[in-house]
Amino acid sequence: METLVAQKAACYHCGQPCEEDAFKVDEKDFCCFGCKMVYEILSENNLCEYYTFDKNPGITLRHIPEATFSYLDEVAIRRQLLEFDSAAFARVRFYVPNIHCISCIWLLENLQKLQPGVLKSEVNFSGKTVRIDYNPELVSLGKLANVLASLGYAPRVNLTKESRPVAPASRQLVVKLAIAGFAFGNIMLLSFPEYLGLNESDVTLQRLFSWLNLAIALPVTFYSGQEYFTNAWKSFRQRQINIDVPIAVGLLALLLRSTVDIATQSGPGYFDSLTGLVFFLLIGRWFQSKTYDSLAFDRDYKSYFPLAIQRWAHGEWRAAVVYDLEPQDLIRVRNMEIVPADSILKSSVAFFDYSFVTGESKPVKAGAGELVYAGGKLIGQPVELVVQKKTAQSQLTSLWNEAAFQKSNESVYKKIIDRAARRFTWIVLALALATGVFWFYYDTANMWLVLTSVLMVACPCALALATPFTYGNMLRVFGRHGFYLKNADVIERIASVNALVFDKTGTVTHGASTITFNGVLSPQEMGWIKSMVATSTHPLSALLAKQIVEKSDAAVTDLKEIPGKGIQAVIGGKHIRLGSAAFTGHEAHPATATRVFVTIDGLARGYFEIETLIRPEVKTLVTRLGNKVKALVSGDQPTEASRMRSVFAQPVQLLFNQSPHDKMNFISNLQQQNYKVMMVGDGLNDSGALQQSDVGVAVTDDTGVFTPASDGILAGPMLGQLDSFLRLAKKSTLILKTGFAISFFYNAIALSVAMSGFLTPLIAAILMPISSISVVGFTTLAVNWVARKEFKLNP
Repeated sequence: METLVAQKAACYHCGQPCEEDAFKVDEKDFCCFGCKMVYEILSENNLCEYYTFDKNPGITLRHIPEATFSYLDEVAIRRQLLEFDSAAFARVRFYVPNIHCISCIWLLENLQKLQPGVLKSEVNFSGKTVRIDYNPELVSLGKLANVLASLGYAPRVNLTKESRPVAPASRQLVVKLAIAGFAFGNIMLLSFPEYLGLNESDVTLQRLFSWLNLAIALPVTFYSGQEYFTNAWKSFRQRQINIDVPIAVGLLALLLRSTVDIATQSGPGYFDSLTGLVFFLLIGRWFQSKTYDSLAFDRDYKSYFPLAIQRWAHGEWRAAVVYDLEPQDLIRVRNMEIVPADSILKSSVAFFDYSFVTGESKPVKAGAGELVYAGGKLIGQPVELVVQKKTAQSQLTSLWNEAAFQKSNESVYKKIIDRAARRFTWIVLALALATGVFWFYYDTANMWLVLTSVLMVACPCALALATPFTYGNMLRVFGRHGFYLKNADVIERIASVNALVFDKTGTVTHGASTITFNGVLSPQEMGWIKSMVATSTHPLSALLAKQIVEKSDAAVTDLKEIPGKGIQAVIGGKHIRLGSAAFTGHEAHPATATRVFVTIDGLARGYFEIETLIRPEVKTLVTRLGNKVKALVSGDQPTEASRMRSVFAQPVQLLFNQSPHDKMNFISNLQQQNYKVMMVGDGLNDSGALQQSDVGVAVTDDTGVFTPASDGILAGPMLGQLDSFLRLAKKSTLILKTGFAISFFYNAIALSVAMSGFLTPLIAAILMPISSISVVGFTTLAVNWVARKEFKLNP
C-alpha cells in the first residue's frame, strides 16, 4: 500500500511542499514519515473529519526530533505537573503553542478516541493550553505527552517557572503592527510630492515613488493583514460568513485598484489609505486583546471569593483567607470543608470526596504523609495538613465553574449577539454591493474608495464587547463589596429575580444571646460534646464549640453528620448523638428557643437551649424587598415561629421541619409558577435548593464550607445590602442595552456617512476601533458611577 514516488506535491497533512521523495498513502502525498503517521492514526480511528475544517490543517513534523517525554513519569516531576492525581484519575494541563485553528481544537478534544486511558480533553484556545483528564493505570503522563508530540502538538514543559511564556500570537501581532506602522509612515513620506502637487515636474520620480509604494504595501497587505484573509477563507470553506470577510474584500479591492492605477499610469493608487487601514485595524485588535487580558486578570485576582480556613498561628487556630496561605503553613480542615491547596496529610488517616474535581463522589482514603489535592472535601473528623503549594485562585474558580455545576439557563444577550453577528456581515456586504452599483454610475473614479469605506467602517465588535465589559465590571464591583459570583453570567440571572426564599439558621440568624444546658452531663462528657461539635461547620455547632469550656483528649471515631438532623460519633467507647429530637430519640415539646438534644448510649441526657440572634439588618432588608420575599424555609422545629413572624410579615410563608428535599421541591413549585427564584442559605443543608434555584447564594461568616451548587458567596455582614445588589444587576442590564444602542447608532450613522462618500477608508479604519473604545469606556464609567451612587445612598 505504501510506496515512494519522486514528485513535487503539497503535503496533505501540513501543506508543506514535498521537496524530496514523498510518501504516498491512499493517493495522498505526505512530506515526511511523521505527517504520514498522523494521517494513518486519524484514518484508523475514523477521525479524518479533521481535514474537513481546514485545508492542510496539520503541523509539519519533518524537522521535529523524536523527543522523548519519559522523564515526565519521574515521581517528583509528575507531582509538580499534575493538578490532581489518584489511582484511576489524574489531570494535567499542557501548554501547546502549536494550537492555531478549529481543526487543532477538534483533534485535541477527541484524544480519547486516539489514546486508551484518556477520559476527557478540553482546549483553551486563547491560552494555548489543553487540559487532559486520564486514567494513569492505562496511560502514563510521558506517553500522553508523546502522543501529543506525534500529532504535531508537542507540549512545552516548564519546570522552572510557574508563569507561562507570552503567547507567540501576541508577539506576532506586535510585529505585524510595527511593520504596518513603518510602511504607513514611509508611504506617506513618498507621497508628499503627490499631496503637494509637485509630482508633475518629474514623471520618472513619480513613477519610481509609485512602484516603491506598491513594494512596501505588499508585505503589509499579505503579512500584517494575513489574518483577515485567512479567517475569511476559512469562513468560506465552512460555509459561514464572519466580520473578516468585508475587511478582506476591502483590502483586496484597494490593492487591486491601486496596482491597476500604477500599471496603467492612470493614478498614484491608494497605498497610503491601504497601509493606514491595516495599521489602525491592528491597533483595534491589539486594544481588544489587551482589554480582554485585563478583564481576565482582574477576575482571577480581585474578584476571587475569600474562602477561609483555620491556620495555626501564634499558638492558636485562627481563620485565614485561603490565598494568604504559604507553603509549610499548618492548617486544620473540618468535616465537609474544602481543602484549599495541595497539602501533605499530617493526621493518621482521612477520607476525602473529590467529586468537586473528578465528578465522582466516592470517598478516597489518605494516610499520614500522603499528598491531598486542592478541591477535596473532608468526610469525617477534622485533620491537620501542611500546605505544599500556594493556593491557585484560578484553579479553585475553574473548579467552581465545572460543567457539572452549571445551570442550563442560556444567556439571553449572548443569543441576541450571536444572532446579530450572523446577520451583520450579510447586511454589510449587501449595502456595499448596492453602494458600489450606485457609485459606478454616479462617480466611477471614487467608487473604490467609497466601497472600501463602507466595508471598513461597519463593525459589530462594540456589540460583542458590551456584554463582557458590562458584566465583567459589575462582577468586580460585587467582589469589592463582599458578593463573589461564579461568573459574569450570574448577573444577568440576578437581574431577572422576582422571588426570594431564605434559610433561617446561619442566614437570618447569626450568633447567640444565651446558651443553657438542661440535663445531666459530667465535665468529661461535656468535653466529648465539645470535641464532637468542633468537627462540624454547622452554625449551631460553632456556637456550642465556643460556649463549652470543658475539653477532652479522647479520640473522635465513626463520625457521621446527617444534614438537617445532627451528628453521631463514638468517643471514649460511648455512642453519642447530638441534634434534633427525632434524630436523638427525645420527645419533642413546645419551646420558644432552638434546642439541640444529647443522647449517650441511647439514653436521653438533656438538651442545649440556644437563643439565637437575628441579624439586625435582616428586618429592614425584608421590608425593602417587599413582596419579592416568598418564604422562610428551615429544617428546625417551629420553636421560633413567632420571632420569625416579627421579621417576615404576612403573606410570607414560614415553613419549618423542611428536609433538604422539601426545600428543593418548594423552589421547583415557585419556578413552575413562572417565578425566577433566588435562594439565600448557608450552603450546608440547602445545597439542593441552591442548585435548583435560578440563583443560589451561600451566606458565609469566616467558614471554609463551600458548595459548588451556589452561584454566589455573600459575606454575612453584607446580607443587608442584598437589595442593592439586585438593583445593581438590573442597572447593569440597562447599561448593557445602552451599550447595544451606542453600537447600533454608530454603525447606522457611520454606514450612512460612508455610503454618501464623505468618509475615506483611513478615517473609517480609525473609527472602527474608536467605536469599541467608546463602548468599553462607557460601560466601565457607567458601572462604577451607578455602584458608587448605590452604596453611597445605602452604606
